[in-house]
Amino acid sequence: MSMILSASVIRVRDGLPLSASTDNEQGTGVQECRKYFKMLSRKLAQFPDRCTLKSGHYNINFISSLGVSYMMLCTENYPNVLAFSFLDELQKEFITTYNMMKTNTAVRPYCFIEFDNFIQRTKQRYNNPRSLSTKINLSDMQTEIKLRPPYQISMCELGSANGVTSAFSVDYKGAGKISSAHQRLEPATLSGIVAFILSLLCGALNLIRGFHAIESLLQSDGEDFNYIIAFFLGTAACLYQCYLLVYYTGWRNVKSFLTFGLICLCNMYLYELRNLWQLFFHVTVGAFVTLQIWLRQAQGKAPDYDV
Repeated sequence: MSMILSASVIRVRDGLPLSASTDNEQGTGVQECRKYFKMLSRKLAQFPDRCTLKSGHYNINFISSLGVSYMMLCTENYPNVLAFSFLDELQKEFITTYNMMKTNTAVRPYCFIEFDNFIQRTKQRYNNPRSLSTKINLSDMQTEIKLRPPYQISMCELGSANGVTSAFSVDYKGAGKISSAHQRLEPATLSGIVAFILSLLCGALNLIRGFHAIESLLQSDGEDFNYIIAFFLGTAACLYQCYLLVYYTGWRNVKSFLTFGLICLCNMYLYELRNLWQLFFHVTVGAFVTLQIWLRQAQGKAPDYDV
């Protein structure tokens, strides 16, 4: 008989269980899968946002979004479309019910245990698909799964129970770092858009002053060539801040702080050519853009994702 046995909500960064359903299955295969549940919860950050682990007659499926993972244990013949639709319902309800700030600051396990009531009700509905009260567009979900099927996790990627990780797992972790460059960022806020425009403005001002410095250098030998370098470095730093604000890259926060440091150094060198208000404007804009880069983090999955 195909059915969902249990489900859990887990924080990705440290594997802290936030909520879970109870199940009465005590078979050997189920007990083994519970161990895999715990092992997976410690490695969620290494895997893509939608995965499946096959273990004997059971499957473990999970999706991750906004730092939270939704996991389920079901029989091997339970349809993938219904499995990921079930997880998607859990995700939408959890995000709607709980503030993500509370999720990020939770310190004790199962602090959202009351969410178990929703998990149980939803599990009962999906264990009897004919009684589903909501209309599910199975054709769209099937198409989505065909276009981007769940990543199939192998047992060697989990490593052994004593914590020894296989070489394949290490390779996959490195591949995950490469693919993280293609992650999407959270939607831009009004302050982020303002920061982007101000950074472009500072870059344009530096560029104009840089060309003026080149003209002065060509007309007379009094202009310091280092001023020209400082202006153009300031332009490059402002444009790179715009890039970091729009696109996700590895070590993004570190790069933003280093870029802000370069902006400060350029303005310190240009102290003789700018008044205090101009220096204050450029440094303040650089700090504001750096803050917006730090606030706009990567999202695990697009908010309008169907499965």
